[in-house]
Amino acid sequence: MKLTGFSDEAGRPLARQIEATKALGWKHLSARGVDGMNFHEVPQETFAALADELDAAGIAVPEFGSLIGNWGKKISSDFTITLAEIDRAIPRMQRLGTKLIRIMSYAQEPWGEDQQEEERFRRLRVIVDRFADAGIVAAHENCMNWGGFSAQHTLRLIEEVPGLKLVFDTGNPVFQIDRSANQEGQWQDAFAFWQAVRDHVVHIHIKDCQYPVTEGVEPIYNWPGEGEAQVKKILSDAKSSGYDGFIAIEPHVATVFHVKDQSQVDWQQCYDSYVTYGQKLEAMLREIDWLPE
Repeated sequence: MKLTGFSDEAGRPLARQIEATKALGWKHLSARGVDGMNFHEVPQETFAALADELDAAGIAVPEFGSLIGNWGKKISSDFTITLAEIDRAIPRMQRLGTKLIRIMSYAQEPWGEDQQEEERFRRLRVIVDRFADAGIVAAHENCMNWGGFSAQHTLRLIEEVPGLKLVFDTGNPVFQIDRSANQEGQWQDAFAFWQAVRDHVVHIHIKDCQYPVTEGVEPIYNWPGEGEAQVKKILSDAKSSGYDGFIAIEPHVATVFHVKDQSQVDWQQCYDSYVTYGQKLEAMLREIDWLPE
């Protein structure tokens, strides 16, 4: 097991992200955003400089946090947008030696409306195959997308999309209604979700938060172990189950990735909380006698 994190929550410039990573004593960061753009969206010359900067710092990138099929894209969107994202991501991941990319299954339509499931499955088959041909694993995250409706929805994706793997986010179930047939109308249970899908999980994201007052309201995010995501219980089970992948922090305690007005963000607070979050995760891992490599 090794540790990484979405370091764009510590700072927009890559130099600041590297600084936070080194402050934790880590050698990896999960590439998502830099200066307000996703790694697969920055101009090529900018990416080349970023890659050189990572090399010079001795920081490796085990995961691309892509925009592919994410909560901001409807299933009715033009699929050529996705294909172009794939075409940009592959050579950049190959340059960095990154073997895993986080994808999603397109935004949830209001419950009760047509979710166009077959089109989602078709697109994900194409996405997974294109990355597999390049030696890259596409892993679906249980976020605000079709696969995040319930553990059963995620498992349906596994059935319908050969080769698909999973990223499990501990915090995402806490602010989503369980849309499975036997639980409709109740909040999801993070540990139950984990247990249902863990055999397919190759990467873990750590968030923790409290159940919202009502659906659609942003939850209050907490330090790991202080919310209702059952983080310690999930990590203990992951250890006993033989999990040996990466664990990535995605704190959200100081800022949320989807905040539109970045001028309202206190970036020093973000940096400090990111480092503290990583330290608190390490302390939790020591409590369960699970030391990273």
